[in-house]
Amino acid sequence: MFEELKSWPLYRVAARLCTKVWHQLLAFHSLIDSAYFDADQKTRGYYATLAAWMDRLHISGWRRLAVELVCEASTLGVAGGMLALFMATPAFQDTASSNWLKQEDLAVTFLDRYGQEIGRRGIKHDDSVPIDQMPKYMIQAVIATEDRRFFQHFGIDILGTLRALTVNAKADTVVQGGSSITQQLAKNLFLSNERTLARKIKEAYLALWLEGHLTKRQILQLYLDRMYMGGGTFGVQAAAEFYFGKSVRNVTLAEAAMLAGLFKAPTKYAPHVNLPAARARAADVLQNMVEAGYLTEGQIYGALHNPATPVARSRAATPDWYLDWAYDEVRKLAEAHKLGNDRVLTVRTALDPNLQRFADTTIEDQLRQYGHSYHVDQSAMVILDPANGGVRAIVGGRDYGTSQFNRAVDALRQPGSSFKPFVYLTALLTGKFKPSTIVVDGPVCIGNWCPHNYENSFRGRVPLVAALAHSINSVAVKLSIDIGQAYPVKGHNNTYEAAKRGRARIIQTARKMGITTPLPDTVSLPIGADAVNVMEMAGAYATFANGGKRVNPFAAVEITNSHGQVIYRHDRDTPPPKRIFNADVIDEMVSMMKQVVLAGTGRNAKLDNTDVAGKTGTTNGYKDAWFIGYSGNYVGAIWFGNDDDTPTNRMTGGSLPARTWHEIMAYAHQGIDLKPLPGDPPRPAKPAPTPAAAVAQPGVPQRPPSLSSASVAVLGTIAETAKAAELKKASSTALTHFTDVP
Repeated sequence: MFEELKSWPLYRVAARLCTKVWHQLLAFHSLIDSAYFDADQKTRGYYATLAAWMDRLHISGWRRLAVELVCEASTLGVAGGMLALFMATPAFQDTASSNWLKQEDLAVTFLDRYGQEIGRRGIKHDDSVPIDQMPKYMIQAVIATEDRRFFQHFGIDILGTLRALTVNAKADTVVQGGSSITQQLAKNLFLSNERTLARKIKEAYLALWLEGHLTKRQILQLYLDRMYMGGGTFGVQAAAEFYFGKSVRNVTLAEAAMLAGLFKAPTKYAPHVNLPAARARAADVLQNMVEAGYLTEGQIYGALHNPATPVARSRAATPDWYLDWAYDEVRKLAEAHKLGNDRVLTVRTALDPNLQRFADTTIEDQLRQYGHSYHVDQSAMVILDPANGGVRAIVGGRDYGTSQFNRAVDALRQPGSSFKPFVYLTALLTGKFKPSTIVVDGPVCIGNWCPHNYENSFRGRVPLVAALAHSINSVAVKLSIDIGQAYPVKGHNNTYEAAKRGRARIIQTARKMGITTPLPDTVSLPIGADAVNVMEMAGAYATFANGGKRVNPFAAVEITNSHGQVIYRHDRDTPPPKRIFNADVIDEMVSMMKQVVLAGTGRNAKLDNTDVAGKTGTTNGYKDAWFIGYSGNYVGAIWFGNDDDTPTNRMTGGSLPARTWHEIMAYAHQGIDLKPLPGDPPRPAKPAPTPAAAVAQPGVPQRPPSLSSASVAVLGTIAETAKAAELKKASSTALTHFTDVP
């Protein structure tokens, strides 16, 4: 059969075709093999040539070690530079605008709530004298002390930085600063005073940017005009007027040396605060001028033996942290086009100057007395009116001259148990809980996380009010689970999912009350593990003090332009406080928070003859301690801790914070009409105390008599009427003059 197929013509044609295809495939395969072989031979030849050439570059011994080190250093340098550039990128957003140098073109005069001037902010207060009109020795004193190679370096003084690192390492502390004048100006113009590596990297890049866009003369002019000089002054011109009663054009060599010495630590060396320290610092500046070759020993002899004497000034500190915050508020209003085109403004603030001074002094006294034993170095406080959010006082730290960083506004710290009122309020909102509801203080775990109480013990069955008063951690965590179970979701009702839903509700409550900082959803959120700032905590607690209304903290009560016209009023141009919670629920929360002060962790904050409520807060590791309390008149939030985040010596919110709060609030409530807390009956009217009765309390600081809010409003109305009459008279006079012109 097969033989017959072979004989068929079709078979023979197919066989010839297959043979031809097979031959073609063999030829293609041979071509590939040949090409691969040729490529391999050529590659081998190239490699042999390259190897022979590289052999000529072969090194060994110490030369190879040096090359390896250079290569590794280059690789790490490029990688580090790219990382540093990435970290510095956000800082350049501030320079994107073509008018970045005029960002502070507002000239603002600030008044307290009674109409007395308390300070000024804005560029017009420190750039009135050009550098070529300043004495030559004034400029030389600054350069010799702050940056001797200013005209030689490119914005970063490498040698000066290495010298400072060496000196500081030998002294095991910060003795010298390594920042150039350009770096200091970059920080002043664009950055905050936070002490982080990211900030230093941004500072270095911005210094290079400034050097590329400004001349050395312009940089030096800005430095002399913008830097803080103590006493609430910015720039050498304002400082010369404040300390010596003259223009910087006319300062003597001794006075110039004293001014130049202020750049390092304005408050520490301010002559109206510590004249011996200021004169010692001025002597160092004069010696620096000799070492830099600007003057001889003979030329400084007279200045050394006849040191500068400032004009008599009050030692009272200006409310600089308050002014900085108020200025930011005014600038935001201007950027939102709410203030018109006039850039010269007068702002009446909500500041209570007496309360501000007492808060500053009391906190400093408490830190001096107890700071060492508690190992705590810093504090911040905000006091506001819960009725509308007007901020009465801000303490941003111990020393504005040393650090202008506002810890009351810009620092984010864990609130600890002072966050728990948001948890308890959310629990009450479910309708499942009342202050008398029995809860169980016992072990609880979410996953592998199990919180512990402060005393590492459990109380068993306790009323909800007692759980808050004694700040029981386990109950707060259990409440987050119960809150989530009050809002069930089909198929997601295990403990983990319920706690997650509960925390979402707690965050929602905190947001409604004014907490704006990020609140990451972590299992420890109910016991205060997320960072917040003092200002927003004070604003949030105002919701308790005013019966359930949301208020936004503010400084500017009224703003007038350069013509005396009122262009902004807070009560007119902002929405009134909005009710966000039912008054009955707030009354229950206030009743529980009163027990914190009466019988719980906040007993040290109790005031005589004034009902107050509040909550203590202590974070894990004792790094932060808070007390936030309120009456019907004031909300006060105070924090103690360390800038470097080191732990305190077992300081709790019920110790130094509560005691300090008590001292300040006892003073604040003197001589005012006391308002009841939400849920309390109105207080009967009491006659004002006589001066003799005020003196009859030895050891208690007496607050100067102050006007009531109604009196302030009446005076404001009178002032507006007087301004209107004055403007009308001026317009009438101008019209008469116009008609008299032939």
